[in-house]
Amino acid sequence: MKLKISSIFLLVAVVALSAFKNPTKPVTYTVDASKSTITWVGKKVTGSHNGTITLKSGTLNVNGKNVTGGGFIIDMTSIKDADGSAKLEGHLKADDFFGAEKFPTSNFVITKVAGSGANVTVTGNLTIKGITKPLTFPATVAVNADGTITATAAKIVVDRTKYDIKYGSKSFFESIGDKAIYDEFELAVKLVAKK
Repeated sequence: MKLKISSIFLLVAVVALSAFKNPTKPVTYTVDASKSTITWVGKKVTGSHNGTITLKSGTLNVNGKNVTGGGFIIDMTSIKDADGSAKLEGHLKADDFFGAEKFPTSNFVITKVAGSGANVTVTGNLTIKGITKPLTFPATVAVNADGTITATAAKIVVDRTKYDIKYGSKSFFESIGDKAIYDEFELAVKLVAKK
C-alpha cells in the first residue's frame, strides 16, 4: 500500500513539474545584412525622394515560429538617394537632418510583439540622433525553407520632428509655403536572419 501511495505522489510530482517546464527556449537569430534591406521615402509639397540605408547588424529572438524580440542598427552614413543626388545625400547626412557625422548609427529595439504567426504588431524604441521614442507598426514573419526567418515591415511611419529634425517643417516654419517637407517619412524594412 505504501509503495502504491508513493508511486501516485511521484506521478503527481512529475506531472506538476512538467506543467511548469517551458517546452521551448527562445533562440537568437543573427540578421544577415547582405540579404536585408531598408528603404526610405520622404515627401514634400512639390514631390518626394526615396532611397536606401544600409543595415549594420541585428538580431531576432525566435520562440518556435514566433519572433519575440530583437533589434537592428542602421548605418546613417550610408544614406543613398535613388536618383543619385550627391547634394541630397549630403544634406540628409548634415546636422539639420540626421547628423550622420555625430550620430553615425540609429537603432530600433523591440520591446513587444503582439500576435503570433505571420501577422504581428511590433512595438519598440527607435533612436535617431541620440533621441529615443516609442514606435509601433505592423509586420509579417515567415519561416523559410532554408531555416532562416524573414521579418518584413512594409510601412513604418516616423515623425522626424520628434528626433529634433525640423528642417523645412511647416510645424516650425509656417511661412515656408511650397518648400515645406512633411514631418513624417516612411521606412520599409526587410530582415533576413539565421541561427
